[in-house]
Amino acid sequence: MSETAHLWLFFCLVFGIVIVPGMDMTFVLANALAGGRRSGLYATAGVIAAGICHVVVGVLGVSAVLRLVPMAFDVMLLLGSAYVAWIGSALLRSGASFAPVLETRRRNGWMAFRQGALTNLLNPRAYLFMLAVFPQFLRPEAGEIWLHASILSLIIAGTQFAVYGSLALAAAGSRTALAGNSQASMLVGRVVGALLVLVAAMTAWQGWRGL
Repeated sequence: MSETAHLWLFFCLVFGIVIVPGMDMTFVLANALAGGRRSGLYATAGVIAAGICHVVVGVLGVSAVLRLVPMAFDVMLLLGSAYVAWIGSALLRSGASFAPVLETRRRNGWMAFRQGALTNLLNPRAYLFMLAVFPQFLRPEAGEIWLHASILSLIIAGTQFAVYGSLALAAAGSRTALAGNSQASMLVGRVVGALLVLVAAMTAWQGWRGL
């Protein structure tokens, strides 16, 4: 297989994984609805930054710990689900606060970035991808491993930005339409909160079964 075909195959695989709704996608959606376009894009940037960290972890071989200590994977599932459930429960209690974006910009930007990064870092499926899939696409014969890993990480980051960034922009547009309707915005906020809690519960169940 040529190098170009090899990279296209990796892109198709990554796109298929990123496009499936999960913790990261739901978190970006919640931030864009609650804090506007800037908050959603900051959350996306946090997810991407954590994704780069996953690549570094994979290249260094730290993810092999998950193979040696299988229970670590399940513990990470529980930790990640607890964090996402905490964010979702906060939305359920208060609903979305669709205040003008200028009022929430300073508060939401850096916070959304940190929470997006932490959500992704606590997402064990990312570690599973790095453990089971990523190494198969590293080709020593194609050159330096670090260079090839950098190219693959750019594909991951670009795909995440395209999918999650588009979602953030679309959700921010909906936020503008909902800003004048307090009841509708409250309902949407609680629906997104419930969705986060549901995703967390499903993840926690998977982790609990593995212990």
